[in-house]
Amino acid sequence: MIFETKTKILVVDDDEVDRAAIERAFRRVDRLDHLVLACDGLDALEKLRGHNNQALIHPPYVILLDLNMPRMSGHEFLAELRADPKLSDSIVFVLTTSDNDRDLRAAYARSVAGYIIKSNVDSDFENLLNLLDAYVSLATFPNDA
Repeated sequence: MIFETKTKILVVDDDEVDRAAIERAFRRVDRLDHLVLACDGLDALEKLRGHNNQALIHPPYVILLDLNMPRMSGHEFLAELRADPKLSDSIVFVLTTSDNDRDLRAAYARSVAGYIIKSNVDSDFENLLNLLDAYVSLATFPNDA
């Protein structure tokens, strides 16, 4: 039961290889329609706000966020997201190479739902898809989502 809901997954990652691997994983389970890709925090905010001719992503959605990105880091993105009343309650899972305790604590201080180190994810992202599937299948979202 992969993604039987209408929940979108916004992947925010500057690494083309990781974005492509996640895209392949979604294609494998025939759920590309649930996937939205952003190359960095600024790109993601444009998609979430519907700015610069980007299609607005309507709730419910879950964000998978890398921390180490150019233009706008994951930490800067989280600060901007939490400061925006329309986006502040967004569900975010960090997906990063960083095992730095400061990064971990800073992310949880900004109310992330989870902190996932990329080396803990299998190469085909199957365990990540299983996590997301379980989350969106079991979680209850607000009625306006």
